[in-house]
Amino acid sequence: MAVPKRKMSKARRDKRRANWKLTVPGLVECPQCHEKKMPHRVCPECGHYNGKAVVNAE
Repeated sequence: MAVPKRKMSKARRDKRRANWKLTVPGLVECPQCHEKKMPHRVCPECGHYNGKAVVNAE
């Protein structure tokens, strides 16, 4: 098996791991109820998608 020849320093290791951060999901405004929702999905508040009532909102 491959084995490292030299010890990798903590700084070098942590530089590589610095790009593993989470990103905030892009939210858009629902044209019907103006609540924030994920794009290309049915609005969980009013149940509309593409200007039509798709799901009965409770």
